[in-house]
Amino acid sequence: MPTLRIAVVGAGPAGIYAADILLREAHGTDVSIDLFEQLPAPYGLVRYGVAPDHPRIKGIVNALRDVLDRGVVRLFGNVRFGSDITLDDLKQHYHAVLFSTGAIKDAELDVPGIDLDGSYGAADFVSWFDGHPDVPRTWPLTASSVAVIGNGNVALDVSRILAKHADDLLPTEIPANVYEGLKDSPVTDVHVFGRRGPAQVKFTPLELRELGELRDVDMVVYDEDFDHDEASLTAIQTNKQVMVMNRVLEQWRTREVGQASRRLHLHFWAKPVEIVGEDGRVTALRYERTRPNGEGGVEGTGEIRELPVQAVYRAVGYFGSPLPGVPFDETTGVIPNREGQVLDEDGSPVPGVYATGWIKRGPVGLIGHTKSDAMETVQHIVNDQASWWTPADPSPEAVPALLRERGVEYTDLDGWHALDEHEQALGAAEGRERIKVVPRDEMVDVSLRRVSSPTS
Repeated sequence: MPTLRIAVVGAGPAGIYAADILLREAHGTDVSIDLFEQLPAPYGLVRYGVAPDHPRIKGIVNALRDVLDRGVVRLFGNVRFGSDITLDDLKQHYHAVLFSTGAIKDAELDVPGIDLDGSYGAADFVSWFDGHPDVPRTWPLTASSVAVIGNGNVALDVSRILAKHADDLLPTEIPANVYEGLKDSPVTDVHVFGRRGPAQVKFTPLELRELGELRDVDMVVYDEDFDHDEASLTAIQTNKQVMVMNRVLEQWRTREVGQASRRLHLHFWAKPVEIVGEDGRVTALRYERTRPNGEGGVEGTGEIRELPVQAVYRAVGYFGSPLPGVPFDETTGVIPNREGQVLDEDGSPVPGVYATGWIKRGPVGLIGHTKSDAMETVQHIVNDQASWWTPADPSPEAVPALLRERGVEYTDLDGWHALDEHEQALGAAEGRERIKVVPRDEMVDVSLRRVSSPTS
């Protein structure tokens, strides 16, 4: 049996876990895997989509690093699919391709005023504070009162970073430009809005508890939001996570507030209906009070309220992006597939093309879901030998030669190690664990050893 050559496009958790599972599950088959990543560094949303003050990130990064550092999987960073390398190129050099490109855009929120100056997508803000190289280095932090729309963990990340004092982020890998921007922020009040009640939030207990631990930040909740209906009471009594979060919220109801310099408000039963503006800029958020509809959802009460704010962040979900030459569902933001087998317009499997992670199932689920999701796709790859591509040149040397011929300055695993060590050295010089390098060209220069480490 020939060596199975697999290309994985996307070096985040989904792609790396899929590569690991494929190596373990391809019983009796010799497998060679190349990871292609458009950024110079691996790890995807773990590096660029999760707030830097989450200590659990370290455990995830360590697990991903263990997979890469075995030296079995090759990494090609700073390579853009569709331009630096195409689907036709992959067909010439691999038996199949697995797309694990995730979802990095904000889902849309269809309310009047969403395009006003001062209205932002949470994904863009997260990319900024995580030092993504393809977003501007500055962020307009000029608002004293901010609204965050959403009741999931991303909404909490955004709210926490906005409300937290910048100096308290220094123990993290926060980039220098982000620290300076947050340090100058005039924010005093961050308001989080969810259209359902406190027993229906999509937070997880850990993220919720973290809010209450912020230094010099009062947690403000409102008694009117805690008149629980029967369904909410049942959820609190029967679901352990809901029970824990209810306990946290009830504790906050009894806290004294008014001494802190900043406040983080949680508003439940509040559906945004309009972002109000003046002279093209955000001036307020208009919302409708909601109530349970008796069928597990909510309905409007007709009571309209308005809160003066100077900025609004929508954290209502992520959305996938299309890939050149690959089927894409514009409605759901995923690659159409059946258990990871990519489907064409008539619902037939596309030979040799697979998907895993958020680009397969949508932006839901945690790391555990990513692993089981990858296993499902990998089983199809292994069992689909009859529909594998027949590459003209499957030799390992072909792809590096192709990229060099096109003038692509790709980074590899050794380059990532060099960048990793460089960032840690930058941090050590200031008594920190790491300072993340932000500009793409600087990341590439360090990875290609064109920049000396601060300790060298």
